[in-house]
Parts: sequence; C-alpha cells; structure tokens
Amino acid sequence: MDIPTDVWGQLALEASQVYLTEGGQIRSPFAATTIEKLPDKVLLNIFSYLSHREICRMATVSKRWRMVAYDTRLWTHVSLRPEISGLHVGSLESLLALISIRFGPSLRYIELPIELITHTVLHELAAKCPNLTHMLLDFSTAMQLHDFSEMQAFPTKLRYLCICLSEVIFMEGFMRKIYNFINGLEILHLIGTYEKVEEEEEEIYEVINVHKLKSATPNLRVINLYGINFVDDSHIDAFSSNCIQLECLAVNYCNKVTGSTMKTLFQRSRRLTCLLMNGCSLQSEHVMQVEWEKSSIQELDVTATDLSTECLIDMLSRIPNLRFLSAGQINGFNDSVLKAWAEAGTARNLVALDVESSDNLTDEALHRFLSRHGGQLWALALAGMPHITDQLWQSVLQLLTNAKILIMGTQERLGINIHVDQLMDGIANSCPNLERLELRWDPENLRFSDKSQKAIDILRVKCLKLKCLVLSDGRYYEIVKANFERADRTTVVRTSTNCRVSNYYMLSNYKDLIFN
Repeated sequence: MDIPTDVWGQLALEASQVYLTEGGQIRSPFAATTIEKLPDKVLLNIFSYLSHREICRMATVSKRWRMVAYDTRLWTHVSLRPEISGLHVGSLESLLALISIRFGPSLRYIELPIELITHTVLHELAAKCPNLTHMLLDFSTAMQLHDFSEMQAFPTKLRYLCICLSEVIFMEGFMRKIYNFINGLEILHLIGTYEKVEEEEEEIYEVINVHKLKSATPNLRVINLYGINFVDDSHIDAFSSNCIQLECLAVNYCNKVTGSTMKTLFQRSRRLTCLLMNGCSLQSEHVMQVEWEKSSIQELDVTATDLSTECLIDMLSRIPNLRFLSAGQINGFNDSVLKAWAEAGTARNLVALDVESSDNLTDEALHRFLSRHGGQLWALALAGMPHITDQLWQSVLQLLTNAKILIMGTQERLGINIHVDQLMDGIANSCPNLERLELRWDPENLRFSDKSQKAIDILRVKCLKLKCLVLSDGRYYEIVKANFERADRTTVVRTSTNCRVSNYYMLSNYKDLIFN
C-alpha cells in the first residue's frame, strides 16, 4: 500500500521536532503516540487506499475502526465479483442491507455478478442510490436468468453501462425492462465471450438485440463491442444510424466485421475520432471506399487484419489528422507503406505508433521514418520483430525525446545478445518523460555486467515519471526490481507474466474504454 506523504505531512513535520529530557536524552513529543491517537479523518484517508476486502478486515480491529471502515465515503466504487478482486456477498438479504445502510447516496459505481442481478436488488439501487452513474452487470457465467417480469424500476442516472454477455442466455427479457431507463447512457460496453471460445465451432446465438438497444441509447459517445461472435457490419450500421454523438467505436475481436458499412459510418458520425478494429475481418475494398479525407478520425487500430499494401497506402495517405495508429501483425505493412505515408505528409500529427510483429518492415525503413517523425512521438511499439534489436533502438533513442511509452523486444530466442546496460543508459538520457517501458526479450538474450546497477540507477533517477517497467522473468528482472524496491518504488517493476504495456494509454477515450 502506497500512502501519499501529504496524509502524514503535518504529523511527520511535528514528529521531526525533538526535545532533550532532563537526563539529556533526545525525545520526540510523539514518542508515546499510537495509531489510536490519529483523528478519524486521517484514518479515513488511510483506509481510502485499501481494497474493500482489506477495509472489512480493518473493521474487526475495534469499534472505532469499524465505524470509520463503514463510512459511506469509502464505498463509492464497489465490486461484488469475488473472482475479480471484489467482495463476496453471501445472500440477497445481505446485499439489500448493504445498499440501504452502507452504500446509499454515496454509491457511484457497482459491479454485480449474475446471482445478485435480480429485480429486487435493482429496485433497491434505484431507490437508495440516486447518484449511481456507473454499473457493470456480469451475465457471462449465466445458464439461466432470474425472473424480471415484475421489474418496474432501474437506476436512471447511469452514464456508463457494461454488460458481460453469456453465450447461451438471451437477454431480451431483461433488456426490454430497462430500455426506458437508459436513454441518458453515454458509454456502453457489451463484452462477448471471445476469450472463452473453444476451437470447436458451435452454433452462434444473437443473445442481445442490438437493433432495439440502439433505439434506447441515442446519446452514446463511446461504444465498445468486445469479442462478440455475432456482431457484424449491420450492428455497426444500426448504432451509427441513431447515435449522432458517437466519438469512439471499438469492435475489437468481432471477426464478422468486414468494413462494408464503414463508409456510411463516417458519413453519419461526423464526430467519430476513434475507431478500433483489432482482429476484425476487414476487406481492403471496403476500407478504400471510405472518404477518409472528409473524416474526423484521429485514432485507428487495424491490428491483425488482412489489409493489402495498396489499401494501407491509400488509407494512410488520405487521413489528414491521424494521431494514433496501431497496425501490427499485417503482412501488407511493409517499407513502401512507411515511405508513401511519410511522403504524403499525413503523419505530421502522429504521436503513437504500434507496428508490432510487422516482419516485412526493415530496420532501415523504420530508421528513416523515425528520423523524420521520432521527435513528435509519445508512444512507440516495435515489439515482436526478431530483426529489430538494440542497435536500431540505440540509433533512434536520441530522437525520442518526448516518448512516454516504449515497447521493444521479442520473446523468441535470438542468435545475438542484447546489451541491456547501454540500452537502459540511452533510454535514461534521452527519454526524461518516460512513463511506461517494456522489454520483451528472452532473459537468456540479455547481456549485462557487474556495473548494471549504475545504469539502473540512472534510469530510476532521470525517469522520475516511470510508473511501469515490464521485464521477462529472470536474473535481470530480479536485479532491476531489487534496485527500485531499495528506492521505495515498489510498484514500478513488473514481470511480463502478469503485465503488458500498450499504446492504448494514449487514446483520448482510454478511461472510458476500460472495462473489467
């Protein structure tokens, strides 16, 4: 737990004053002070940095701590999904009591699992939590829905709604009961079962009626349809026909989307600045029909699509204000694309570039492009390419003076060594604004000396904004982690097993796109 120094500021200042006793011994005026002497407002501030599970444990210490722990100000954002680090509620009666006594008007955000999504619970939330604006409903493990025939109320001030869909449960019985309450929604997440799909093909069910849903949500700014196996171009067309405020559309891993309605999407959605289509089945002819030069698009993800070289050149040459591009894992993304893009002059506003696993890009072409545009980049990902080694990075680091995110390396075992000490030194001296760094090279390929601590020290001291440094688990990871821990920066260094860095942090709607 990291508690900001301002919580302890005044106490620390006073405690630093020492006095001499009659016997000549040095004594602090707070020598006898215990945590019980802290005022309630300080305890409340400390508790605010704990998870709800930890807060519940703190409530068992004493009556006073229990009173502080159950202060409604600590219960504004609540997850009741124990498998996602949330609280476990044993019964509906317990939840209803919590809503009435502990949550109340303070509650802003809640996550509910399928067993707690009942008309009684939703009625109580509508009645007792008038300031509830964010809700996540997890139906993903459902085999049967509760009976919602008697549901007459639902929270009316929701701005954010996330629904985790089941593969086999049809949602219409529930959805038709809430349509009249959700017309104020601005952010909608529908989360499919992409990550749970098995290799065997099974029958696909359209478990939620998108065409009816779009009629009930005319004020949507952000729509995220993630990994839904039945979503196709007709669903995109449906949303675009009714959501004139649309700014961001994400359909990542919806593999039935081909782009056939993209031209209409941009004609209708003049405010659309962000389009994320990672893993879609885009067809080049559809993409080339879009009037890119008339669009407001600034952020685009076409990773892992089969777009042709011709299509990529045509598209990138016609988007006038592109700031963010993610176009990795595309065979058609080669040197000629980079050259044509640079010559067209449409990369002048680019601040984030991800071309991960683009094996047809050479280091020479990348060096030429970065020599021209590297100084303007905030985020650069050149991972997953065995031929892109520390030599290219060393040659361009002095150009990346504004970089906040860097992702480099490949998990494949290489036949050459990566001299990580010099690389770290170059990063530290060239990228003072760095916030996130990931090195994906295999630990066996990393070469470092007994003087590695010096290079790590320089990185730690010069990159004070560094929040996250991800390394493959190995000896070098342990050395770097120990170095940062000695400097009391315990949360910075992480292993690639449980953390990945992404350029998505640079998206203007990043916070709105987060779902759990």
